[in-house]
Amino acid sequence: MTGKLGIGIAGTGSILAYHAEALARLADVALRALAGRDAAKAKALAARYGFERAVDGFEALIARDDVDAVVIATPDDTHADLAMAAIRAGKHVLVQKPLAPDADSCFRLIEAADAARVDLQASFMHRHFPETIRALELVRAGEIGRIETMRLRNATPGPDWADWFFRKDRNPGGVVQQLGVHGVDLALLFGGPIASVRATAAIQRPTRTLADGRAVRVETPDSAWAVYGFASDAKGAHEMSMIEASGTDRFRLELHGETGVIWLRGDPGPLAMRSAGDSAWRLPDLPPASMGEVHHRSWIDGILDRAPRSASARDALAGLRVMAAILESASHAGCEVTIPE
Repeated sequence: MTGKLGIGIAGTGSILAYHAEALARLADVALRALAGRDAAKAKALAARYGFERAVDGFEALIARDDVDAVVIATPDDTHADLAMAAIRAGKHVLVQKPLAPDADSCFRLIEAADAARVDLQASFMHRHFPETIRALELVRAGEIGRIETMRLRNATPGPDWADWFFRKDRNPGGVVQQLGVHGVDLALLFGGPIASVRATAAIQRPTRTLADGRAVRVETPDSAWAVYGFASDAKGAHEMSMIEASGTDRFRLELHGETGVIWLRGDPGPLAMRSAGDSAWRLPDLPPASMGEVHHRSWIDGILDRAPRSASARDALAGLRVMAAILESASHAGCEVTIPE
């Protein structure tokens, strides 16, 4: 490849800003094209974020020779099909979570990307936050000893801009698929493989009113609670909610080790830690970072062979197996579900 890496994005929803604004700050990429179902909206957003053009549909996007890599930021139920089409067109692909609806579909995408020799990534933004990166360094350095327990919360008031979030045919995992998948990724990142799950889930608010005034029926869980048994013998508790008025700031994570504790996005601040005997929280310094820039820099550097490529697609596969175990356990009165190695 010569010149700048050409980027195309599919999707004109709220997550577009996260990707487009970060990529626009990278000097070695060019925003070539934006595709969306509403041509007028796509054209307006292409102008706002600095794309060279808007194109008519995903097929037109991946057919372009000047597009080397594609971000898929469309509704969840389209991810797997669009990712496969992009891979077959020889494009590198970054896919919004979830990468696919189930583990089998995810595995097929990984196989196809390997065969086509293109990079396939799942967009887990939370692992690229400065506090997450620093906390992982501290854990790996043994600053709190072996992790024994963790607590995770993913909670928001819930989306009010589209009805598909609440439809079983389009978002069968409900809150687990929408929010919980982020927490599962962090649990695996800090705790390693999850060996067993016990869970319960519920529809606590059967009807939702969208921003446009429509009342829609909620067909999938808007609340879920899971207990994880890690292969390391650590335990974890994970709350997921799409009905909380205030919710969490992206996520909240507590890591309790043999000799100390680390909190991410808790009351003391974005990152805080205490060791046994400490009388107060310590707040480690965090590097300044623009929203999404570290994430997209990592993706681009992997494509350009400047750094190792992330294993996020295979991490997504592990996460989808955990997600399936949560839903299976919840459907069987919280019975323990084991996850094969």
